[in-house]
Amino acid sequence: MSLILQITIKQWDKSQRTVAHEQLRSTIPTQHTITFPPAFYISDQQCIIDQHGGDLQPNRLKYSKQANIFYFDRFLVNLDTLQLAYLDPNTTQSPQIIGSINNQWLQSHYQCRYSIYESELFYWLYEDVTLNALYSSDGFNEQVFLTTEPSLIYKG
Repeated sequence: MSLILQITIKQWDKSQRTVAHEQLRSTIPTQHTITFPPAFYISDQQCIIDQHGGDLQPNRLKYSKQANIFYFDRFLVNLDTLQLAYLDPNTTQSPQIIGSINNQWLQSHYQCRYSIYESELFYWLYEDVTLNALYSSDGFNEQVFLTTEPSLIYKG
């Protein structure tokens, strides 16, 4: 039994907002073979986090666990119900439940920008983030995101 979270982070700065840059970013895939990084356990379940991209801010991905909730970037996974939810940081509303990841996978997207201070300068960093999430009780299949379709695609 494994919780598999594959995240693709496309990052760019203000100078890379042209049509040519957008077309180049659109060629970057959002589904990959799972590269098996060191796994860890949450409760009694194996968790695999497979990150692609995000090279401009390599340590920006945060995750933690409180009670039965696993927090991952802007997403929450309820480990009891195996529900995936999106938490919008710009609102005080409850997280938006996306759906079940129990033996089916969901794909979720969001875009954002935030200011970065580097080399005594501020600049905007833009991101297009895609999360593929699955809780598999059928064993590990490193091609699952390439050989099957998501049961739901969510845009936050």
